[in-house]
Amino acid sequence: MNIIWLGHGSFRIEIGDQILLIDPWLTGNPMLADDQHDAAIQDATHILVTHGHFDHTADSVTISQKTGAPVSAVFELGNLLFAKGAIEGHAYGRGGTIQLGNVTATLVPASHSSSIGDDENPRYSGQECGFIIRGEGKTIYISGDTDIMADMAWIGDYHKPDIGILSAGGYYTMDMAGAAYAARHYFHFDTVIPCHYKTFPPLEQSAEVLKEGLPGVKVIEPEVMQPIPL
Repeated sequence: MNIIWLGHGSFRIEIGDQILLIDPWLTGNPMLADDQHDAAIQDATHILVTHGHFDHTADSVTISQKTGAPVSAVFELGNLLFAKGAIEGHAYGRGGTIQLGNVTATLVPASHSSSIGDDENPRYSGQECGFIIRGEGKTIYISGDTDIMADMAWIGDYHKPDIGILSAGGYYTMDMAGAAYAARHYFHFDTVIPCHYKTFPPLEQSAEVLKEGLPGVKVIEPEVMQPIPL
């Protein structure tokens, strides 16, 4: 398995027989150079979207059309993206699990907000979500944009993820200290990868606080387009 950060909250996950793009944001992403865009989405088999904000959906339709990869998201957001021209995957609900080859993707709660469109005409796009991805004998928790929430207790207990990809930049989501608290109290991760940080000045620029708060856990600060083999 390779987990590849595309900057911000975007990932390419090469797992089993799938190449999954999670919230792929290319256009205007200050962390991903223009000449890296094609490599970031090459051979993608499926696109998973956590919520409707522009930095998570702006390129979903274009990438879907370019690669032929279907898009899956919570019911309302999925149908909005399908109407815009995305190839139809699944518009499903929290607790639902979809089969993608020999990989599964389960929608789980997050605590954030979700709308699509510009600031003057935002449109409700369903509940914000995270994902549980299972494949190659591993279970990955992708938190999506979220604060600490009580739901993490049952997510950790029921799904038992060993890898956590956690939003941790603060301002819009929990910060590094909050992500460390959540990981320590609700999960038993072997590996934690922070995201949704460094992108803009208001966000945290380092994961040192996360590392210090999780002794015994392998905390990996990702580098854009550099595979993390697990």
